[in-house]
Amino acid sequence: MADPDQHTRDLAAQRLAADDPTAWFEDLYAEASEGRAVVPWDRDAPSQLVEAWIGSRTSDGAGRSAVVVGCGYGRDAELIARHGYRTLGFDIAPTAIEAARQRHAGSPVDYQVGDLLALPEEWLGAFDLVVESMNVQALPAAVRAAAIAGVRSLVAPDGTLFVMAVARDDGEAVDGPPWPLDRAEIESFGDGLVVRSLERITDAVDPSISRWAAELVREAG
Repeated sequence: MADPDQHTRDLAAQRLAADDPTAWFEDLYAEASEGRAVVPWDRDAPSQLVEAWIGSRTSDGAGRSAVVVGCGYGRDAELIARHGYRTLGFDIAPTAIEAARQRHAGSPVDYQVGDLLALPEEWLGAFDLVVESMNVQALPAAVRAAAIAGVRSLVAPDGTLFVMAVARDDGEAVDGPPWPLDRAEIESFGDGLVVRSLERITDAVDPSISRWAAELVREAG
């Protein structure tokens, strides 16, 4: 089987050339469902940074709503639900959503197909917690600002947004996907929100890689 990262980039390049920057997600998940590809970000466990962040919170999510953006096979959505949140996980790829439902049969998570660039009106401002982990960085510059605005739009008054993304230095050239975020891009999630924390965390295994972890809130009134 071809190198998963290179195959993913090839699929993305084909769709980007056709001015369809999000269709490659379904292409990849569909191929994976047939055993013809591997989803590079598929893991058996939740994201370590998301797990550490949600575990550090002093209160659980009882009575509150959460949404996991680009949930894929559902590992982070299941984590958030275990912390008591009424959780929605959405992804643009129908095959990913169907697989998440099968993998987590009986789960309380509501798995739905959804497009970050064309969100349902009823989702806007509807969630007490929004988790965005490594999705915006998979989108090219042409739609990056719209994707970031889409993430922000999900946060309810008094709600919290947690963002995680691979970091790059200002002006650093990258050949994606992914296209890691520079500091200005990660800070742009804060338009209309208040930044509570913003860290650049060096990977413990590969010091050449670092990730942004940001917590933001939308103040009510």
